[in-house]
Amino acid sequence: MLIAFNKPYGVLSQFTDKGTEGSTRPTLSAYIDVPGVYPAGRLDRDSEGLLLLTDDGRLQSRIAEPRHKMEKTYWAQVEGLPDETALDAFRKGLDLKDGRTLPAKARPMDPPEDLWERDPPIRFRKSVPDSWLEIGLREGKNRQVRRMTAAIGHPTVRLIRSQVGEWSLGGLAPGEWRELKV
Repeated sequence: MLIAFNKPYGVLSQFTDKGTEGSTRPTLSAYIDVPGVYPAGRLDRDSEGLLLLTDDGRLQSRIAEPRHKMEKTYWAQVEGLPDETALDAFRKGLDLKDGRTLPAKARPMDPPEDLWERDPPIRFRKSVPDSWLEIGLREGKNRQVRRMTAAIGHPTVRLIRSQVGEWSLGGLAPGEWRELKV
């Protein structure tokens, strides 16, 4: 079984909150009541979008483990308007504190069609324009997209994963899921 889930902002990519005692952060269990499935990879609590879940260990490994280099596509709303020099640095790979990234795909894009409102809304700054980038990665360092956009001088204000390998959000609203064909 393979499930595509549109993870809302603020939801943990796990079924239980192992944080501080008494913590009430929302988890996958508030949305998905299917026994035996587990996330194939992670999506930060402050990121949104496609999270795949499966009951197949081999498939989970193929999706999540960096050695398989399955491409993941993100829509990043960033501060400012990155120029070609900034995007070329992204495409060549960047030096981060934990090492150099693999080259990544990066291109400007229009705001995603039918984009849902985020809850809570992002904070807009009147003096700083924003723009959208489509980013494709084949590795998964911790908070990599956010650290890469910051490294080129354009911090991420909103991050949505739109696709993992051949599977995409395909019109799912936040909190919705559907079973996929494998």
